[in-house]
Amino acid sequence: MKKIAVLTSGGDAPGMNTAIRAVVRRAIFKGFEVYGVQNGYKGLIEGDFISMNLGSVGDILHRGGTILRSSRSEEFKTNEGQQRALVQLNNKAVNGLVVIGGDGSFRGAKKLSELGVATIGIPGSIDNDIPGTDYAIGFDTAVNTAVSAIDQIRDTASSHERTFIIEVMGRDAGDIALWAGMCAGAESIIIPEAHQDLDDIIERIKQGQQRGKTHSIIVVAEGVGKGLQIGNNIREKTGFDTKVTILGHIQRGGSPSAYDRMISSQMGAKAVDLLDEGEHGVMVGIKNAQLIHRAFGEAEKDKHTIDLSIYDLARSLSI
Repeated sequence: MKKIAVLTSGGDAPGMNTAIRAVVRRAIFKGFEVYGVQNGYKGLIEGDFISMNLGSVGDILHRGGTILRSSRSEEFKTNEGQQRALVQLNNKAVNGLVVIGGDGSFRGAKKLSELGVATIGIPGSIDNDIPGTDYAIGFDTAVNTAVSAIDQIRDTASSHERTFIIEVMGRDAGDIALWAGMCAGAESIIIPEAHQDLDDIIERIKQGQQRGKTHSIIVVAEGVGKGLQIGNNIREKTGFDTKVTILGHIQRGGSPSAYDRMISSQMGAKAVDLLDEGEHGVMVGIKNAQLIHRAFGEAEKDKHTIDLSIYDLARSLSI
């Protein structure tokens, strides 16, 4: 193997640039020629390759987003699109591909592997919901961003004696809401994995007021329901001064945390090492705090789970 390529696909996550840097520099260290594919699978189909050298990834370790940019490609989901991508890789004589992204990106990588391209996946998703790994690049940074925002909102909530509903990202997974809510001391956390009745949330707010508490913070994952609707329901049922903040895409951006930089660097280098060893059709991941790799087909059988003991702990500490 002499030439490899790297692309980012799906939603961006802090730490993707760190992983790109690790892939490029580890590959050059091992004597490979490296290409970057711009705009994900869309760029792969269109042959949007750029040659990467040591300077190409200088001063990107601390930057959020992805210098290769990302997009979603409906065409790549078709047989015709996949064949076009294969032609582009063959034209460049690229025989190894590192894909940084989520489970949708990995499905594409698995398909290319079945077509004969040596592919390695690196999990990147702030939602931390990728099967086959305990951790995905970007999650720690997103949680820290949410915690920082909640801390600042609590200042104004306390000053004005208000209840704040804070909606965080997490369409199908409540990891950000759970960790951010726990670490910021939220009175209630609403996630897809655990049912919490609105009347119970209101009762907890009232109990807090009875012991002299002047404000409350409720963190909700966007997949459970809209923060605005939850805020309106609480206001109508209680008359409490209730405000809603939707953190939105602020959670995707920003400089990656030290942890995300470390994990991204390790995963990027591991992906290159696996290609060098002749491995393909696998994803890099973290299991029990150890770096591992698993076949795409095996990894996708795992269902993302959340540690509900943290949820129970948060409820017991926020009484």
